[in-house]
Amino acid sequence: MKAIPLFKEILWFVILVLLQVLLFNRITVFGVAVPILYIYFLIKLPYGRNRFYVIISGFLMGLVIDAFLNTPGMNAAATTIVAALRSIILNLFYPKNEYENLIPGIHTSAAAFIKFTVTMVLLHQTLLFFIEAFTFFNFTSTMIRIGSSSLLTIVLILALDSLVIRREKTSG
Repeated sequence: MKAIPLFKEILWFVILVLLQVLLFNRITVFGVAVPILYIYFLIKLPYGRNRFYVIISGFLMGLVIDAFLNTPGMNAAATTIVAALRSIILNLFYPKNEYENLIPGIHTSAAAFIKFTVTMVLLHQTLLFFIEAFTFFNFTSTMIRIGSSSLLTIVLILALDSLVIRREKTSG
């Protein structure tokens, strides 16, 4: 692992945690949709990244979010499960033989990236909101929260990825 990509990953980790804790958790659209952008960190990890590294990174990100938001283990559990399933989901949309050193993004294959992002976000939001509700009693309300938060998160991730790619092309 090279020093610069590791530094960029740590920087993204810190930025996304701060954005989530200081900004996005304070935003609620129509009282149901909350953008949960920190999942973008797991989406953007390189294709060939060690599975143990991905799971530990996901767990640490969820744990840090939980510490700041006083949500005992909800984010850590959801993010760890998504991190553990990431390589399986990635293989559904990106053939391994074509993308050995791939960093998933809208620039690589827009269709594959959108499908990958939608799957990751829906899985994460479903786990997170069902762990939070810890019941199927308000199933309709929970499903509305999952759907609306997922849609908002997906739109923000695609916009952010487009901006990051545009910035990297102009600066590099």
